[in-house]
Amino acid sequence: MRDKTHNEQVERWANYVKNNSDWKKKLKPFLDSQIIMSRRFYKNLAQTPEGVEKIKILRNLR
Repeated sequence: MRDKTHNEQVERWANYVKNNSDWKKKLKPFLDSQIIMSRRFYKNLAQTPEGVEKIKILRNLR
């Protein structure tokens, strides 16, 4: 079970979304950068020795 601080954070985020109609526009650059960095990481990892095998292991952990 999650602790009290998690529930408080969920409530803060829900209130923020309700009160700020532009929240998506503010969050989009951050999310886009996370996707770019992730793709760059996997591309670089694939070019290393045993990188493809490591990627397969990482994807199976889900």
